[in-house]
Amino acid sequence: MAETFTTVAKFQYSAEAQIVKGRLVAEGIKVFLFDNLTIDTDPLVSNAIGGVKLKVLSHEAIEAKSILNSISEYSLDDQGDNLKCPNCNSNKIKLYYTIKESKSFFAFLFALILSLLTTVLPIYSKDSYRCENCNTEFDIKKP
Repeated sequence: MAETFTTVAKFQYSAEAQIVKGRLVAEGIKVFLFDNLTIDTDPLVSNAIGGVKLKVLSHEAIEAKSILNSISEYSLDDQGDNLKCPNCNSNKIKLYYTIKESKSFFAFLFALILSLLTTVLPIYSKDSYRCENCNTEFDIKKP
């Protein structure tokens, strides 16, 4: 009987998929990534082709989804606890990247001009945290 694969998750970038793949492989589940090489070659096509697909054997899909559901979708601190919003005290905090600052904007323009000459697109971006409840943006202060 031929083994068939089922898509259990999709990711914008292959680095995210590789991390989750590692978790599933550690649990003994066979994992196959689809479209990861295409997106590694040109990350700008990720949305167009539906991202990196994480596939598992069909008979292991329920177990894989259970493991995926156990992974927190919200940001954690170094001790593994949920981050708290300084404004509303919610724990629905996600990491995101922005180019709002002038340094980020000029780096983006430089990269755009450079990309016309080469295939390299180095973009500087600032990472920050955003609360999904009140949309407060904040940084974590490191000692």
